[in-house]
Amino acid sequence: MEALKMLISSKELGSQEEVLQALEKEGFKLTQATLSRDLKQLKVAKAASMNGKYVYVLPNDTMYKRITKPRSATEMLKSSGFISINFSGNMGVIKTRPGYASSIAYNIDNSEIPSIIGTIAGDDTIFIVMKENASRDQVLDELSQIINDIH
Repeated sequence: MEALKMLISSKELGSQEEVLQALEKEGFKLTQATLSRDLKQLKVAKAASMNGKYVYVLPNDTMYKRITKPRSATEMLKSSGFISINFSGNMGVIKTRPGYASSIAYNIDNSEIPSIIGTIAGDDTIFIVMKENASRDQVLDELSQIINDIH
């Protein structure tokens, strides 16, 4: 499912056949029925790309977020997807590559980090709420256990 999300957010795929071929290049063999179910589950839609071709897009995935130099899904899966983190009071905002935020937030929520109360994730942004007296250094240290690229 993650590989499918990454392919859709990084390539202009206009048919299920194109998606199946792209997945196969990455080593994933799916039937058309499985792909159809996965696309429905991800709430994938079709939208006009910059050149007018209709392509699959993820919910809330606008065309300007598309990556101009796509990497392979296998390569993307090796990366944490983390870009940056900024704090304001007891809140933090983590920026990620398109499509990575929900899986990173899921990992944060399921790691029971003592200094983080919870997260809200979009496509490329995660909002975190820290406990009242948690320090930024403490949060960064705890997040580094989950996100490799965080400093």
